[in-house]
Amino acid sequence: MSDHNQPPATEPQAFSQGADSLLAYAARTRAKANDLAAFLEDVAVNGVPGPEATTPWEVVRDRRLAELDAERGHVA
Repeated sequence: MSDHNQPPATEPQAFSQGADSLLAYAARTRAKANDLAAFLEDVAVNGVPGPEATTPWEVVRDRRLAELDAERGHVA
């Protein structure tokens, strides 16, 4: 009779790749959380920046779209 609580047998290489992927995802998520925490701390200390000290969202959007287009390359 088999034990239903045991994980299925996985080859060591597949397990290692899965673990590496999870660790990479955790690192990216932690970095994003740290960035957000730093931003919130800055707002708590200094208040919300005025419009003259910020970049309009349209400019940020267009810049990011241009970056994505450059990464992807020209599609005919």
